[in-house]
Amino acid sequence: MNLERFLSALTKLRRGSTPYGLAPHKPILLLTLLDLLDRGYTHENRFYIDDVLVSTFHENWDLLASDGFVEDFTLPFYHLQNDKIDSAAFWYLKTIPGFQITKHIKSIQTLSELVEYACFSDVIFLMLTHKENRDAVRRVLVNTYFPASAKHYFSANRKQGKYLKEVQQYVLNEVPKVMRLQVAEEEMVYVRNCTFKKMVPKIYQSTCAISGMKVSTINGRFLIDACHIVPFSSTQDDRVSNGIALCPNLHRAFDNGLVSVDQDYRVLVSEHLIEDQSHPYGLSILKGKRIILPEETHLWPSQENLEMHRQERFLR
Repeated sequence: MNLERFLSALTKLRRGSTPYGLAPHKPILLLTLLDLLDRGYTHENRFYIDDVLVSTFHENWDLLASDGFVEDFTLPFYHLQNDKIDSAAFWYLKTIPGFQITKHIKSIQTLSELVEYACFSDVIFLMLTHKENRDAVRRVLVNTYFPASAKHYFSANRKQGKYLKEVQQYVLNEVPKVMRLQVAEEEMVYVRNCTFKKMVPKIYQSTCAISGMKVSTINGRFLIDACHIVPFSSTQDDRVSNGIALCPNLHRAFDNGLVSVDQDYRVLVSEHLIEDQSHPYGLSILKGKRIILPEETHLWPSQENLEMHRQERFLR
């Protein structure tokens, strides 16, 4: 395999027909992967379905896709497996052990639950570790599939990550609640939810707000959950003011109404709770304890949301 053969294959990507022309999804996904490599997103041949990947795809879609096409990250992520170089695939999906995917899955949430990561063939990834090769691939993709947008694309600041920054500002209560982010609805929800799951533990310094537990692993992972106070399904609210960082057992107790938080940010424990009172890690001993709160008050759980939890979830 050499660069010239790869570039030639990229000019012949298999694309679906639509009333607006051949679908642009595959070249946009490939350009997205090049951007992530440029930014140092990964130094190994693994691309995870996360907020960074999906938001970067959206940014490139905005730069390149013509009106009429429907943005859908899941389409090229799955179907790029069908493109080949000399009869050999160069894009693979690695599923979670015990699962397999035999057809396109339209739900990005379901896809992310089944796919551990995607990767290039080893030889293609090695080729793309060199910036000059990535630049050559980018030029071929843009000039082949988006010649009318080439000037606009190459003059844009693609390192900025504007969309993801907007999502982060929204989740951190730094923009008005009425803000609407223009992206395919499920992809918008997915990016916001991923950001929520990252930001909530971060602003609580990866510490459970109720127990004070802080446990991490040697590879930098923390065992603290981002818990919605009012279920996302009820309000579509994934700002940090609707979140609290909890360890898994307290997350489950909170969701099931066994604990809550009062107007003074002190722990409430349900009278419905049955437990061994002598156990040193029981829930009853937490009653009346003031929870740990972020340093900045605009990041605190809102009392409006806590009131809804006390009224609708907490078992009195």
